[in-house]
Amino acid sequence: MLRQTRSVFQKFRCLSFNGQQHTWRLKSTSATERALQYQPGQKVHGFTVREVVAVPDLFLTAVKLTHDKTGAQYLHAARDDSNNLFSVQFRTTPMDSTGVPHILEHTVLCGSEKYPCRDPFFKMLNRSLSTFMNAFTASDYTMYPFSTQNGKDFQNLLSVYLDAVFFPCLREQDFWQEGWRLENENPTDPSSPLVFKGVVFNEMKGAFSDNERLYAQHLQNKLYPDHTYSVVSGGEPLAIPDLTWEQLKQFHATHYHPSNARFFTYGDLPLENHLKQIQEEALSRFERIEPNTEVPSQPHWTSPREDHVTCSPDALAPDPTRQNTLCVSYLLGDITDTFEGFTLSLLSSLMISGPNSPFYKSLIEPKIGTDFSSNPYCTFNFPESTKEASFSIGLQGMAEEDTERVKEIISQTIDDIIENGFEEERIEALLHKIEIQMKHQSTNFGLSLASYIASSWNHDGDPVELLRISESVAKFKQALKENPRFLQDKVKHYFKENTHRLTLSMSPEDDYLEKQAKAEEEKLHKKIEVLSEGDRKEIYEKGLELLAAQSKTQDASCLPALKVSDIEPTIPITPVETRGVPVQYCEQPTNGLVYFRAMCSLNTLPDDLKLYVPLFCSVITKMGCGDLDYRQQAQQMEMRTGGMSVSTQVIPDSNHLDTFEQGILLFSSCLERNVPHMFELWSDIFNKPHFNDEERLRVLVMMSAQELANGISYSGHMYAMSRASRYLTPAGDLQETFGGIEQFCPCRCAVNTTPQKMSDTAAQLESFMKDVAANRRDHKRVRANIISVSFNRQIMFYSNSLIPYQTNFQPCQMKTYFDMPFPVHFVSETIRTVPFSHQDYASLCILARMMTAKFLHGEIREKGGAYGGGARMGGGGLFSFYSYRDPNSLQTLSAFHKGVDWAKSGRFTQQDIDEAKLSVFSAVDSPVAPADKGMGRFLSGITDEMKQSHRERLFAVSHKHLVEVAERYFTVGQKMFGVTILGPENDTFKRDPSWLVL
Repeated sequence: MLRQTRSVFQKFRCLSFNGQQHTWRLKSTSATERALQYQPGQKVHGFTVREVVAVPDLFLTAVKLTHDKTGAQYLHAARDDSNNLFSVQFRTTPMDSTGVPHILEHTVLCGSEKYPCRDPFFKMLNRSLSTFMNAFTASDYTMYPFSTQNGKDFQNLLSVYLDAVFFPCLREQDFWQEGWRLENENPTDPSSPLVFKGVVFNEMKGAFSDNERLYAQHLQNKLYPDHTYSVVSGGEPLAIPDLTWEQLKQFHATHYHPSNARFFTYGDLPLENHLKQIQEEALSRFERIEPNTEVPSQPHWTSPREDHVTCSPDALAPDPTRQNTLCVSYLLGDITDTFEGFTLSLLSSLMISGPNSPFYKSLIEPKIGTDFSSNPYCTFNFPESTKEASFSIGLQGMAEEDTERVKEIISQTIDDIIENGFEEERIEALLHKIEIQMKHQSTNFGLSLASYIASSWNHDGDPVELLRISESVAKFKQALKENPRFLQDKVKHYFKENTHRLTLSMSPEDDYLEKQAKAEEEKLHKKIEVLSEGDRKEIYEKGLELLAAQSKTQDASCLPALKVSDIEPTIPITPVETRGVPVQYCEQPTNGLVYFRAMCSLNTLPDDLKLYVPLFCSVITKMGCGDLDYRQQAQQMEMRTGGMSVSTQVIPDSNHLDTFEQGILLFSSCLERNVPHMFELWSDIFNKPHFNDEERLRVLVMMSAQELANGISYSGHMYAMSRASRYLTPAGDLQETFGGIEQFCPCRCAVNTTPQKMSDTAAQLESFMKDVAANRRDHKRVRANIISVSFNRQIMFYSNSLIPYQTNFQPCQMKTYFDMPFPVHFVSETIRTVPFSHQDYASLCILARMMTAKFLHGEIREKGGAYGGGARMGGGGLFSFYSYRDPNSLQTLSAFHKGVDWAKSGRFTQQDIDEAKLSVFSAVDSPVAPADKGMGRFLSGITDEMKQSHRERLFAVSHKHLVEVAERYFTVGQKMFGVTILGPENDTFKRDPSWLVL
C-alpha cells in the first residue's frame, strides 16, 4: 500500500530529471526525436497512435496510443535515459475489506502459464540487473513496474510481467501462502491448535499496528462512504479470512483484462519493440470487454459530519498523557482537472507547509499537539489518490480536552486566510521551489513519472497534461494577476462553504489490543466450530502439501536470465578535481544547479554531547540565524535554495573495523545565481544561530520525537539491525546512538521537560555548536564537495581525506528483546565480519544475497508468513539477518541458524552463485544522479580504483570461497554476534536470563 502524506513539492520532486538530458539535442537519433516521427492515426503492432507531444519541461516526447482490439491505453515517454521502465496498472475497485486486490497482487507473482515455477517474481530478482522490481496496491488501482538499464533484461522482465498479470496460475496453494489459510500451528503436528496464517494477513496486522496508518484508513473510509473507498483495499485483518479462492480468481477475470489496463513505458529503448512484444505475448489473445470498474463520484453531503474511532495506547508516544488525534477533512474536486489540482496543491502548501504557513502558526506553535495529523495535504495526483481529492488538517499528540479548541482554531484560521490571503513573497518562494525541483535530476525518473500520473490516468484523466508543468505555472500566475483574491476565493469555496466535511477524532483505549486479539480469536473460533473431523484432516493434509511444496527445490530453468558475462567488467571513472583551495569539484550536467556538501568532523566531541547530535542536526537550520528569525530564515531558504540540511554521519573505515569517522554533513543546492546567498545563509547558521529561542526549540523537539515514534512500527527491522550492531563495532555503537532506538529516550524526555530543562538542552546544543565551530576553523577537520556544470567561485572550505577515529571499544555479545505494542515481530541477528577492503568482503556480499534468495525467503516468508526477511552485508563489516512484520521470532532465529548450516554444507550450485552475483551487481551498478557523482569518494574515501578492485573480487567469488567464509565467520563459538527482537510481550524471553528485556 502506498502512503499519501506528501506535499506538492514532493510531487514535483518525483519529476526531477535523470542525467543525460543535455545529449538529446546533440544526437540526430535521440529517443525524443525518434518518437516525434510517429503520426496520429499511425498503426503500430495492433496499436493506433492517438497523440504525439513534445514536453520540453521534462526533456521528453510523449506518445499516446490505444490498442485496437481491446481498447488498452498506452503512454510512452521517450527520453534519453538508459534506465528504462515498464509498468502496467489495472483499475481495481473492491467492494469489501477482504483485501482481494492486495492478495491478488501477491498471488499473480507466484507463477504463470509460461513460467509455472513458484515465485518467478522473486527468482527474477536474481536473474536480472533490474534497478527496480515491485508491485503496488492502491485504493483503486494495482501497478506492476520494473526498470533496468539493460535492453535484453528489459525484454526478459517484460515477458515475465506480462505473463504474470494476464496468465497467472492462481494456484490454491499460492492463495493459502500469500493470502490466508487455516493451518495447524505446527504443520507437522495435527494435534497443535489451528491458527490463521498468510503473508498478507500478517502484513496487514503489522500495518494496522501503526496508529497513524490506522487513522488515515478510517479517515478515507468515512469521508468516502458510498463506494470502493469505504473499504480497505489492502485488507482488514479480520475480514481477510472471508475471502475465498474462487472470489480471487473471479476478481482477476474481471479486473486484470487489457480493456481495464494502462501501459506505460519510459526511456531510450524503441517504442516499436515494446509494442510488438506486448501484442504478441499478451494482447493478441484478448477481445474487448466492458470492465465496469468506473468509480462514481461520492455524493456530497448537505451538512458536515463528525465521528470517533479508537486505537491502542502508544507506549512510544512522546507524551503518554496526550495521545489523541483530531482532523477536519474536506472533499474537494475531481483529480482529472489538472489545473484545479495544481492550484489546490499549491494552496495546501501555502496553508500548511513551513513555519510561515497559517496552520503551522495556529496549530503547531501553540504546542497543542506534537505534529500535524496523518494527512495534512491536498491529495491531488498522488499515488493512493481517490477519484476526488481531499484536504485534511488537524493534530496528533493532543489532549482530549483540547478537541473543541482545535476545531475552533481550524475554523478561525480558514476565516483569517479568506480575509488576509498570502504574502506575495511566499507564493514566489513556492514557485521558485517548483523551478528547483524541475531542474533537479534523480535516478528513478521513470518510476516517479509512472507514480505521478497513475491516479489521474486511472480515472481517465489526461496524463500528458499533467506533465506540462510550466503551462500550469503560467496559468496560475495569470489567474493571480487577473484576480488578486484568486486563492482566497478557492479557500472560501472549498473550505468555508464546503458541507462535505468530516471531523474525525481518535483516542487510545486501554484494552484495544485485547479487544483486537479477542475479535481474532472469535473469528478463528467461528471458522473452526463448523469443521468436521474430515475438514480438520483435510486442513492438516493441505498444510503438509504446502510445506512440501515450499521445501521442494524449484526448477527455475523456464525463466529467462542474464549471464554474469553480460555484466560490464569495469566501472566508468568519475573525474574529480580540486580548484583553488582544495575542494573536491565534480563537473556534471546539473541543469544549472549547484550542489554543495561539507563534512565537519566530530572526533573531539565529548561523549556526553553525542546524544544531542541528531537533535542538533534536525533543528540547526530551523531556529533562525544572524538578523533573521526562524520565519525569515525559512523564507530565505525557500527563495534562494533548493533546501538546506544537516545530518549525522558515521563512516566506517574501509580497512579497519574499529576505526571510523564521525561527523555532520551539510547539504544544500541552489541555482548558480544564488550561490552567494546560499553560503551567506550557511555562514549565519553556524556563526550566529538562535539557540536562545527556547519556545521554538521545544516545538521542533516535539515534532522530532513524534516523527521518531511514528517510524519505529514502519521500519522496525532497521531499528532491530541497528540495535544488534551496537555491541559489535564502535561505528555500530555510534550509529545506534545517532539513529537507533537509543535516540527515543532523549527526544521523549526533552518534550516533557520543565522550562529549566529545556534551557539546559539549549545550552547543550550551544556547547555542541562551539565544538563544531572549532572543528570548522581547523581546515584539517573539514572537507567540501561541489557539483555543478561550471563553477568558478572560491569557497573557503578545505577538502581532506577520511579523518579516522579510534576508541578503546571492546566488542561483546548481547541479546535484547524490546517489548513493543506490535502484533508482529522485527528480528535481527548481526555478526561482526570484515571491512570493505578485505578479500572476504565480496564473498560475504554474494553469500548474503544467495542465502536470502535460495534459503531464507522460503523459510521466513513462505513457511513463516513474515512479510519479508533475508540477509545483507553492511559497509561497516556487519553481516545482518533480519525479518519484517513477522508472526514468529524463535522460529525465525532458528531459520537464520539453519541458513548458516545450509551455506556451510555447500548445498548450492554455480547457477545459484551466478544469480546472486547478478543481484549484487544490479545494486552496485544502479544509476547515480549527477548530484551524487563522486560522493562515495568524498564521504568514505573509497575511490573508483577501490571500487574496481571490489568489482573484480565479486567476479572471482567461487563455491569454495562461499563455504569458507560461512565456516570462518558464522561458526558457533567463533562468531561475535548481537541479536535484537522488537515485538509483543513474550514470557519466553523474560524467563531466559541470557536476554536483556526492555
